[in-house]
Amino acid sequence: MNVVDLKSVTKRFDQFVAVRDLSFTVRKGTIFGLLGPNGAGKTTSIRMIVNIFAPDEGDVLVMGKHVSPELQPHIGYLPEERGLYKKMKISDQLVFFANLKGVDSTEAHRRVDDWLTRLELSDWKNKKPTDLSKGMQQKVQFIASVIHDPDVMILDEPFSGLDPVSVNVLKNVILDLKQRGKTIIFSTHQMEQVEQMCDDICLINHGTQVLSGGLKEVKRRYGKNTVIMDFEGPDSFLSDDLVKHHNRFPNYSEILLNDGADAQQVLKRALAAGARVNRFELVEPSLNEIFIESVTGKASVSNGRMASETTR
Repeated sequence: MNVVDLKSVTKRFDQFVAVRDLSFTVRKGTIFGLLGPNGAGKTTSIRMIVNIFAPDEGDVLVMGKHVSPELQPHIGYLPEERGLYKKMKISDQLVFFANLKGVDSTEAHRRVDDWLTRLELSDWKNKKPTDLSKGMQQKVQFIASVIHDPDVMILDEPFSGLDPVSVNVLKNVILDLKQRGKTIIFSTHQMEQVEQMCDDICLINHGTQVLSGGLKEVKRRYGKNTVIMDFEGPDSFLSDDLVKHHNRFPNYSEILLNDGADAQQVLKRALAAGARVNRFELVEPSLNEIFIESVTGKASVSNGRMASETTR
């Protein structure tokens, strides 16, 4: 069963086409990654799903219906542009947000306490947002988006501003929500998180779909043309006739082979050059590598993020 359907959706702002003929579906009970470089149309697409923007062409359906006030209690939305009431205590505004979604105050207070405990914020419930770090505020706004227990959760850059510990906590919360049957759409630049969490993905660029499908199927589509190699010595043996691109990290290299290149030739040349090879493994390309090559036509990796970003 599909929970979200975009059917040939186009959105214009004057002469600028932000989204062009975009179609994708989100299956019930899955985590769906909406990916793309800055300015690709991800946030515009999300805003059409939650009915902030109306499409100029095509249809956007949530739970089989056009989004209406009656559907709002079933949807949770964490926008990219965060915002909390600066002079209002954390617990008070979370209860307020729950009330807006139809949760009575008694139940809202119980849920707020549970969520603050779960996200390690109980000691801050009577503080104001200005007393909290950026990461703490981010977790509070996540709570605000799920406090009413929605069926569909739409999270725009949910890991932005979080330290690694908080990222792990939030990731586990999202995975737990999936186990409860929730459907989650999130947009992120953190390809590592996408690989760990997503069932399906859609990559868009310049408002147009570049690739989509199940994450495993998308990676299989690219074949095993990447070598993970841990070696000691110079990398002069990585010649252009075999290697399209390589990234050398402190503990290993990620080597993208040219089409038709034999990985064994790389190993032979490394040994002939006197390199000490500690690990040599032919693998599917990382999602980050697929992302960059799909968007730019060039393979490039930088710490699990895009190597270059345009303004949003």
